[in-house]
Amino acid sequence: MTMAGSGIKFIVCMVAAAMLTMAGCASSSSNVYTYEQTLQAQIMNTGTVASVKSVIIQASNPPVAGGAIGGVTGGVIGSTVGRGHGRDVATVVGALAGAAIGAVIEKEAGTRNGLEIVVNLDSGRTIVVVQEADVPMFPGDRVRVLTAPDGTTRISK
Repeated sequence: MTMAGSGIKFIVCMVAAAMLTMAGCASSSSNVYTYEQTLQAQIMNTGTVASVKSVIIQASNPPVAGGAIGGVTGGVIGSTVGRGHGRDVATVVGALAGAAIGAVIEKEAGTRNGLEIVVNLDSGRTIVVVQEADVPMFPGDRVRVLTAPDGTTRISK
């Protein structure tokens, strides 16, 4: 393998690692707290799960970084192909393909399985909370409903 070939593989691996790292930054889990959520009093209610529906949680930000990183990587890889005008074409095609692939990877990495949980609170109110499907919830389960000062609400058993 040539020195350029191993350099390209290194770049591709670094891009993949960066995109996977970005995808794991946000969470709507009942078991994961951000640093800002710690050391804050939360209001706790109790209730019974009325229904549970599987949903998909998708990142709200459009995929930008993945497309940019993929575009640069594709352009670098494309620039190693051919000579003269052919190299220019390969660079542009590589950049476009890399941007498209990077955006798709980032979008998929920002998608999580979630639950839409309807809870009948002991107070008589009914609420709906969507969170990651990291803790199984079933109708009839007794749960705690934790609401942070910023309004963030999570359901836990």
